[in-house]
Amino acid sequence: VQLQASGGGLVQPGGSLRLSCVASGDTFSRYIMAWFRQAPGKEREFVAGISWRGGNTNYIDPVKGRFTISRDNTKNTMNLQMNNLKPEDTAVYYCAAKFTGPLRSATYNYWGQGTLVTVSS
Repeated sequence: VQLQASGGGLVQPGGSLRLSCVASGDTFSRYIMAWFRQAPGKEREFVAGISWRGGNTNYIDPVKGRFTISRDNTKNTMNLQMNNLKPEDTAVYYCAAKFTGPLRSATYNYWGQGTLVTVSS
């Protein structure tokens, strides 16, 4: 599967962005999906994951209540709605996919290119 992330940009603190990840090359519903991020000088970290049909989701604590992960298997698309953004959310965001395993894990097999999110006034 090939993954293409988009939607990053510059936003002020408190603002919102919606990231999208479009998949191609295979049946999208076969994959567990996730968003990761890597801030400058830091390791890449799991942000949110979603199960094959979207029934289960998982978030890291710093984004709970602010970020919402979703997917539309009819459009081969996964989204990350990010609200009340903070400067510490600044990072390159990556979408990732795998066939099976726990949502919250670093072991994803397929990766898209990153999209940069900058939260700054």
